[in-house]
Amino acid sequence: MAAFFEGFSVLFLGITLVMSSCMVANCGNFYQDFDLTWGGNRAKIFNGGQLLSLSLDKTSGSGFQSRKEYLFGRIDVQLKLVAGNSAGTVTAYYLSSQGPTHDEIDFEFLGNVSGEPYILHTNVFTQGKGGREQQFYLWFDPTRNFHTYSIIWKPQYIVFLVDNTPIRLFKNAESVGVPYPKKQPMRIYSSLWNADDWATRGGLVKTDWSKAPFTAYYRNFNAKTCSGSCTSSSTKFSNGALQSQELDAYSRRRLRWVRKNFMIYNYCNDYKRFAQGFPPECRQSRFL
Repeated sequence: MAAFFEGFSVLFLGITLVMSSCMVANCGNFYQDFDLTWGGNRAKIFNGGQLLSLSLDKTSGSGFQSRKEYLFGRIDVQLKLVAGNSAGTVTAYYLSSQGPTHDEIDFEFLGNVSGEPYILHTNVFTQGKGGREQQFYLWFDPTRNFHTYSIIWKPQYIVFLVDNTPIRLFKNAESVGVPYPKKQPMRIYSSLWNADDWATRGGLVKTDWSKAPFTAYYRNFNAKTCSGSCTSSSTKFSNGALQSQELDAYSRRRLRWVRKNFMIYNYCNDYKRFAQGFPPECRQSRFL
């Protein structure tokens, strides 16, 4: 599959998405901003708090969580995923509140056998209900270098970005009766764990423990959050890249490019799963 990555090699100019003056930048330090929550010494912080690693072996995976909670803003982190044969492993990076009616915004990276592309799995939970999956291949090898994975969370919409390219837009659809995550603050979580019962080809390919430990690396965490209330006017992007509930023309083109070339699953197109009718938010926008 080396040709897969070569064939889709893209030179990025990127899009600059800058938060307005109401946002407070938090250029993170892993020592200061996160707790290593499980996995013992499989989770490590290096370089004065600038680099973090999670590892998985046959005994345990590992994980961390933020000390702070966030309500709206932009969260960025750079990841370099497990290299080689990562089948059966999942590296999860997400925002979540707690409790049976929790909200959650997910990036999950599903490992694969050597040379096959990772699957990037996204989901949005509102009031404890998920099932809003979209999946993508990436247009680069995410194990060779660090790449930036971002969540922009505003009262009007959520945007998932990879290297500043929007891959998914989830709009507030409360007007058609769909709950939206806007009241529960969320912490940042990440974990590396074994999910070979489902992660790779539906569980057909199991984790090869002879390749353990499996390790993912994190750097350049950054959070820009509201210092006060996040109203629709106070959270506009200063350069107009994202205004109101819409992407600008360039961002829409990038989103269409990703959807056309790299999307491999969209719950809003799953006729077998929703034979009785799609969820109401699926009718609201072709970009969902």
